[in-house]
Amino acid sequence: MATVRLSELEDQAWRGFLYAHDRIWREIEAGLAPFGVSMAEYSVLALLGDAGRDGMRMSELAERRVMSTGGFTRLADRLEKRGLIERRRSAEDGRGFEVILTREGRALLRKAWKQQYDDLRRLFFDRLDDDDLRNLAAVWTRLAPEDDPATS
Repeated sequence: MATVRLSELEDQAWRGFLYAHDRIWREIEAGLAPFGVSMAEYSVLALLGDAGRDGMRMSELAERRVMSTGGFTRLADRLEKRGLIERRRSAEDGRGFEVILTREGRALLRKAWKQQYDDLRRLFFDRLDDDDLRNLAAVWTRLAPEDDPATS
């Protein structure tokens, strides 16, 4: 029975992606550590920061983070205990919950955003030219599910 293998180019592309992802992720996570937030927590705070003062529904945040609702609820519990977010019953239908950043959450996010942007520039953007970035953006778009709200 023959073993299915990646071609040399496929293997090089895949391993390169994994290595770059892991290295950049670890360095960005280390940059955020002084703020006391994990990458998962930071990504939720950043989504809320982008959403503005009205915040987002819990279900949408969980979907955008590609998390189960139970896992996201536990993450939101931690952020709420730290005073970084606030949950309130949805004014639209009263069934779901909306999440907003508190003043403390916005202050922490501003500092974390600056750190992350500095790290991204150093680790990623400064090493690529505009053609590289356009090509990467096209690849990520092609790999995203058709119903992915992040690529719409």
